[in-house]
Amino acid sequence: MTTSELLPLAVIASSLLPGLVIFVLPEERIALRTALNLAGAFAKLALVGLLLAGVHAGEDYVFRYAVLPGIDLVFKADALALLFVTLSAVLWLFTTLYAVGYLEGAPHRSRFFGFFSLCVTATMGIAMAGNLFTFFIFYELLTLSTFPLVAHRGTEKAMRGATVYLAYTLAGGAVLLTGIVWLHSLLGQSGFAHGGVVSTLGAGAHGQLQAIFVLLIAGVGVKAAIVPLHGWLPQAMVAPAPVSALLHAVAVVKAGAFGVVRIVYEVYGVETAQALGLLTPLAAIAAITILWGSLRALFQDDLKKRLAYSTVSQVSYIVLGTALFGPVGTVGGLVHLVHQGVMKITLFFCAGNFAETLGIHKVSEMDGAGRRMPATTLAFSIGALGMMGAPLTAGAVSKAWLGDGATAAGMDWAIWVLTASSLLNAAYFLPILWRAWLRPPPARWPQEHIAARGWRETAWLLLLPPLVTAALTLLFGIFADNALSPLAWARLIAGREYLTAAP
Repeated sequence: MTTSELLPLAVIASSLLPGLVIFVLPEERIALRTALNLAGAFAKLALVGLLLAGVHAGEDYVFRYAVLPGIDLVFKADALALLFVTLSAVLWLFTTLYAVGYLEGAPHRSRFFGFFSLCVTATMGIAMAGNLFTFFIFYELLTLSTFPLVAHRGTEKAMRGATVYLAYTLAGGAVLLTGIVWLHSLLGQSGFAHGGVVSTLGAGAHGQLQAIFVLLIAGVGVKAAIVPLHGWLPQAMVAPAPVSALLHAVAVVKAGAFGVVRIVYEVYGVETAQALGLLTPLAAIAAITILWGSLRALFQDDLKKRLAYSTVSQVSYIVLGTALFGPVGTVGGLVHLVHQGVMKITLFFCAGNFAETLGIHKVSEMDGAGRRMPATTLAFSIGALGMMGAPLTAGAVSKAWLGDGATAAGMDWAIWVLTASSLLNAAYFLPILWRAWLRPPPARWPQEHIAARGWRETAWLLLLPPLVTAALTLLFGIFADNALSPLAWARLIAGREYLTAAP
């Protein structure tokens, strides 16, 4: 087996093998469990670095194994795959650090970190899947590995939220499988390819292709939380903060959005999708989701639910960029895959800090939190400003490219959607910042778990991850034109020869 075949497998194994060992570790083996987690995370980053360098230099990394006649298990580490792989690998490291601190002294940590590693393994498989068959296997593995994480606390509320999550995602998987089988029956294969694989079918298949597209998008749209398939996401906020971060920024909703990208660009091809009249309805659904999620967030007092509805809105920016017919919108959607992940994980880390340190779970309890926890609140503020699209943040870069993409595609109405969404973002984030920084603190917090200790506002493993990801939110905005930025990689994917103008 060659190096080009081994590297994709090694990336998957770097989280799978530690996870399998962690499952059988006794609870008291804390140091070994932490060492295995971190060793896997750092090994994955090193392997991803090798893949990034190789793909940038034009190398191909493909592993193929024949499962059944005409059906192969395929892993392909191309530029698009590595955008998602790199995001997940980097954020997995910080989520692991955060989870170690968050779950200190909690029961069932070996079970938690075992499924945690399987979740990231599934995400890597989704990202590097070379065909719909491989994509589906790991898509369902992601469902099965995240269900125990959502249900981790074992309370009635946790089990109810996890059951709703499982019902939605398994139903979505069944719809996705129906579309895959139907497409395979037409094509005889279901691979991903630049420019799509369905363009060879004649006009007589157009009706079937349109129906299959609806099935495929509906299947991945559940995890992408596209309206009206989003109902599971607020319910799943009963999960511990590291799991919420995993769902929103590292794995689940990103897997759904990434699936939309693969289907549009590498199953149908953007030209064929446009010719079939599929992109405008997809853009309209994304626009409805963007506005609906923002409106629902506005009326949530529970902090994590407000962030959940914000995710419903923000993830559909990726879908909207994918549906804009043209490379500029493509870049906007792809780069937002990274930017939204970094910004949203910052917000969930901070929400977890407020809950664990001061017992704050609601927006109405945020008064004076910035005085007690200034570093956490600063990180939260940067993440929130990024979501609004404030200058010098990653969110501003995404929205600029999406706006220019809408203009280039002749879909000026999408600019009004982005503007309305930004105003709604401000309407549900600014009151939180105003309460945290400008309102006086209460006589006592709802429940102060960690006493004030000078500059140490909370445990360092809870504080370090959001500070780093908040810094990335600024760095990705300020240095967007740098050759190593997510924007540069998104432009590489879209094809630089098509980009004659930049925002």
